[in-house]
Amino acid sequence: MPQLFLPQDFGARDARITCQTYSPVRRIEHLPPEDFVHYWRDVHAPLCSRLAGLDFYVQHHFTRTPPANLWPLASGVKPMDLVLDGAVELGFADVAGQDAFIAASPILFGDELNLFGHDLAYALPNGSKTYVDRQADGAPNGPDRLHRLHVHFNGGPGKAFADWAQDLAGHLAAAPEVLKLRLHLPEVYDNDAPSPPSPGVDHYADETRTSLAVMEIGFETALSARTFHESPYFQATLSGQAEHVRHLGVFLVTGVFTFVREGKPTLAGLRGSRAAEIIERLGATNHVAADVKRLFVTG
Repeated sequence: MPQLFLPQDFGARDARITCQTYSPVRRIEHLPPEDFVHYWRDVHAPLCSRLAGLDFYVQHHFTRTPPANLWPLASGVKPMDLVLDGAVELGFADVAGQDAFIAASPILFGDELNLFGHDLAYALPNGSKTYVDRQADGAPNGPDRLHRLHVHFNGGPGKAFADWAQDLAGHLAAAPEVLKLRLHLPEVYDNDAPSPPSPGVDHYADETRTSLAVMEIGFETALSARTFHESPYFQATLSGQAEHVRHLGVFLVTGVFTFVREGKPTLAGLRGSRAAEIIERLGATNHVAADVKRLFVTG
């Protein structure tokens, strides 16, 4: 069996993404969870994957019923009162690619009212940073093989908060227990210019969410994560969290689905996530042959 997590660091593969957005989402409340997941993975995602300019597209699906104690709260830090069902990264190799995507995006954002009740697109004009990634697979499509968290730190809009977040990321990424760490430092969200431009979807951020640092951090298991959080190495960071963080939200990832990588749709992007899963599971090699894949490529 191939190793899932290797000693080498694959984080450099993300360097080609020079600008991007990070978008936490919540489903429409009356939409059954299973319909939401299937629509997002198999209807919305292949549509998005075919738009011009897109270099990277991944969905992180969250659980609404996480276990307790995912991340220790430092003294004085308040938990966010927030329910999310996932988050999306849309990445671009350059501004021209992002502009091409924006020009093509009305057809995508017009679809959001079918599944999202809430969506915020945080702008990252300078991209995000992957500090470490020991996952051999750069385009996962299925249940998460890591114990992966998205941690939303609400702090001040100034340089001090951003500098602290980068220092924390570098410190945590150096720990051998941490297999993946990616940091997003978006611009302050502006409620007077809501994004994305999807009609009929809520795009409002309250004061706990306008200024964020978002950390994607992964461990091999929940046990290794809990052991790490109890270690002196992590505990030493709590005083800094108490100083710089006002509110904290932590979300457990259940699945990671990659639809575009290095400017090309993955099999999930071409066929839908569940179809790609069963093609891989059954070893249906004819469906990954060039002559068949060409039938599903448009544009």
